[in-house]
Amino acid sequence: MKNLVFGMSMGMFLLAACSVSDRTFSADNELDYCSRQVERTLKDLKDENGVTDYTMMPRNILQGETRWNCRKATSEEWCSGFWPGVLWYDYEYTQDESIRQEAEKFTASLKFLSEKPAYDHDLGFLVFCSYGNGYRLTRNPEYKQVILDTADTLATLFRPKAGTILSWPRNVQMFGGYNTIMDNMINLELLFWASKNGGNPYLADIAISHADRTMKYQFRPDYTSYHVAVYDTLSGEFLRGVTHQGYGDNTMWARGQAWAIYGFTVMYRETKDVRYLDFVQKVADVYLSRLPEDAVPYWDFDDPSIPEAPRDASAAAVVASALLELSTYLPAERGSAYKDSAVRMLTSLSSEKYQSRKTNTAFLLHSTGHWPAKSEIDASIIYADYYYIEALLRLKKLEEGKPMF
Repeated sequence: MKNLVFGMSMGMFLLAACSVSDRTFSADNELDYCSRQVERTLKDLKDENGVTDYTMMPRNILQGETRWNCRKATSEEWCSGFWPGVLWYDYEYTQDESIRQEAEKFTASLKFLSEKPAYDHDLGFLVFCSYGNGYRLTRNPEYKQVILDTADTLATLFRPKAGTILSWPRNVQMFGGYNTIMDNMINLELLFWASKNGGNPYLADIAISHADRTMKYQFRPDYTSYHVAVYDTLSGEFLRGVTHQGYGDNTMWARGQAWAIYGFTVMYRETKDVRYLDFVQKVADVYLSRLPEDAVPYWDFDDPSIPEAPRDASAAAVVASALLELSTYLPAERGSAYKDSAVRMLTSLSSEKYQSRKTNTAFLLHSTGHWPAKSEIDASIIYADYYYIEALLRLKKLEEGKPMF
């Protein structure tokens, strides 16, 4: 195999990656913590009569607040699948049947997404985090059908001339063209799964086309990413890379880079195409090389107000989960370096600085949602919790020698 080492020397990479806390990190201890927080949240979600509205999904806890702000599960609420996903992960760890029942009830509130036209690209977040995890753990055939139907719905947003999935149909005019955002890389897993589990094999072709075009046009020469790629609506020609949630068009928005690391790791898993394995290391290495000492990024690596800029724990959780998977696809030394980086991130996220603990009922503090819109700044956000518990479970399985998926 050709040399996959990129950029900075391996020595520098290992030095950055291995600055792990002296204490031995225990995934079980932190999963126990997550379980306690889940129980607290479930109690808080009941009304004064002890009744839970299973269509209302936790979204965020803002500074100074102690309870989740919930939003109605709709096509427009892209985060609705994360809370059911958290419950499925907690059930996977605890095997508590009461948690399974709660997961089933919240998941059922999202079935409508498989029965109506696509609002935008977020169907993977919405359905694969909820129904996907549910099917993996229960093999409920009804769940499988929802996933297959939703994959077909997502595929309707594919535009052959551009070769990508249209992310935000509502924002074509705003961007001055057909738009594809980096977040969309996470939704490709849904298409691969469907293509291998009774769906149209063409769904995998859509995912590969989308990833290839993203790889070609949505990264700068230094492997930092644009949040948004804009294509000509008629011809599909690439026009420009811009941002929507980052500091500027030419800055490295932390969560966008995190989505890229996660998404291209999945691309290698699903295709075993070494192009993706080579590429994702380059994308990961530039992210790792610019992290602050505690391995939790500022919301945008190029915000001029650093070190006063807010952090984004959600990006750290996404990358930690991705690097644990990526570590399994590489030779021992390289793979160990990525695993050590992930443990370093999880160690920081599990510290008093970043865990919510008694502050509120979430898992984590200090995530940044949409800084330019001044939305969810330095908050607890549900997708940070989702990828945090996912990363902890992946680490536990890895250390126990069990399959990650």
